[in-house]
Amino acid sequence: MFVRTCFLMGLAVSSISCGGKNTTSYVNSPGNPEFGKTKILESGTGVLQSKPPVQAINVYMDGFHFYSGNVNAQMEAHHYCSVINEDLTQCIIFDGNDKTSKLMGVEYIISRNAFQTLSAEERKLWHSHAYEVKSGELIAPGIPRAAEHAFMEKIASTYGKTWHTWNTDGGRTLPTGHPLLMMGFTADGQINQELVADRDRRFKVSTEQKKQNRSDIQAAPAVAGANAWESGPALQLSLGPVTKEAREAMKRDHRASEPQPKAAATR
Repeated sequence: MFVRTCFLMGLAVSSISCGGKNTTSYVNSPGNPEFGKTKILESGTGVLQSKPPVQAINVYMDGFHFYSGNVNAQMEAHHYCSVINEDLTQCIIFDGNDKTSKLMGVEYIISRNAFQTLSAEERKLWHSHAYEVKSGELIAPGIPRAAEHAFMEKIASTYGKTWHTWNTDGGRTLPTGHPLLMMGFTADGQINQELVADRDRRFKVSTEQKKQNRSDIQAAPAVAGANAWESGPALQLSLGPVTKEAREAMKRDHRASEPQPKAAATR
């Protein structure tokens, strides 16, 4: 799905440091400032502990989401992603890109081929990325234009499933409430242009110029079932008694999964 050659062109300098630190969190959460002891412990663990899952994050994208069921409830989303393989990438989403930022949710990104294997019910939870790319709304800050263009060519044919777990855009200072399903824009006239203009100002980019630069990117029509909010009832979670489907998903216990054998060492 993503080509690593893109990163070699522009991400030799960290993609997370370039183009970042210009957007603070929506909210300040209540709580006491860090004590001296906490800071010492934090510094120690930062030096001594390895963090492979976090260190695998090598992609930074900035774009926009809206709540499934309310296209007018829109917010900017900062994606920090790691590539699992050519068909799957996982992202953690923050409401900013500096140290004040709050973890808003997650997004899983899969290839067109992987999306076509999903059931009709599962597809309803996913949105396409073609318009986000072609419109210039989705950007990869801090890398050269040629590298970003090649990167976006890959993204254009992918699909995302996004859950926000902390709706700081609504002013919530603590992660209250249950996860909400998010969607991506699919046509002109849907996104609040003031939101885009504010983002462009902070990143010193032009969404319109990116749209023009990406006019040669060919994106296939969305696979049937994606962007379900456009053609049918929008879906959202609601809390209630445990359903049959939930029980099915939770039926395994720790004894049901045997450890996977380690791959044989190669010389």
